[in-house]
Amino acid sequence: MNKVYVDVTAEFGREGGLVPISFIWEDGRKYDIDRVLKKERCASRKAGGTGIMYTCMVQGQESHLFFEVDKWFMERKTS
Repeated sequence: MNKVYVDVTAEFGREGGLVPISFIWEDGRKYDIDRVLKKERCASRKAGGTGIMYTCMVQGQESHLFFEVDKWFMERKTS
């Protein structure tokens, strides 16, 4: 399965927007999100599912984090 459910720390901004701050990958490692580049409603073609996709910078790499109704997930990298 290419969908990885992750624990996310997020906060609500003054304007009511939900902003992810960090996530814990399936191996238990915590990653801080350096910044959110974009937020849009989108489907995940790799993992399946739809929701709000956050395009984030994490340790110099662009990553996609999805908020799907009441859960967060990411796409597992495949070779």
